[in-house]
Amino acid sequence: MPQSTPHDDAIDLIKAILAWWARSQPNTRVVHDLAIHWDEEHPSVGLSPDVAVLRPAPPNDSNGGLRSVRTWEPGHTPPILAIEVVSETNPRKDYEIVPDKCKACGTPELCVFDPHLAGPRRGRGTRGESGPHRLQLWRHNEKGELKRVYAGEGPVYSPTLNAYFIAVDEGLKLRISDDEAGLQWWLTGEEVERKAKEAERVAKEAALARIAELEAQLAKATK
Repeated sequence: MPQSTPHDDAIDLIKAILAWWARSQPNTRVVHDLAIHWDEEHPSVGLSPDVAVLRPAPPNDSNGGLRSVRTWEPGHTPPILAIEVVSETNPRKDYEIVPDKCKACGTPELCVFDPHLAGPRRGRGTRGESGPHRLQLWRHNEKGELKRVYAGEGPVYSPTLNAYFIAVDEGLKLRISDDEAGLQWWLTGEEVERKAKEAERVAKEAALARIAELEAQLAKATK
């Protein structure tokens, strides 16, 4: 089903953030809309999270790519984290079906982000719970059951990432921060490069200003 540009933008941002983070993590891969299958007897049953973190990273297939994760195959394990951005056209899927499928496949943590608060309200298929919620976090409990541990505006702490999910830009974008106040954002690779270039420009301008100052002092001293 076609999605809106803001929906895609929110997915692209969080994927880019996690992809850059994954570069510093051992044997970790971040994927978008990749099919996860867990029932060998019913291989068509699956889940395709908007963003998923795979650790260990599954091996590529014979063509050098990765078309799906099949947890009954060697090296294939469920995502350690799945992130779903709620679709305005089918919010019940993200509120109800996705948590059930994450539970079935063994994903220990799920973050559901509803930027437009499109989710259903009490009495409309929400299992008797009020909504919608900007952020939901689902975690495995001590019994191995996937349960919702948070629902609200955020921030919310992710034990998997050891960081906080934070809704920004009037709740339309999802970012990750080391601190709850959102002062230490995780950056995308593009943002890291842009920040480095800006620091280089500032340093260069400071050096040129210092040279000009020294030249002026020297000219004054030689008069």
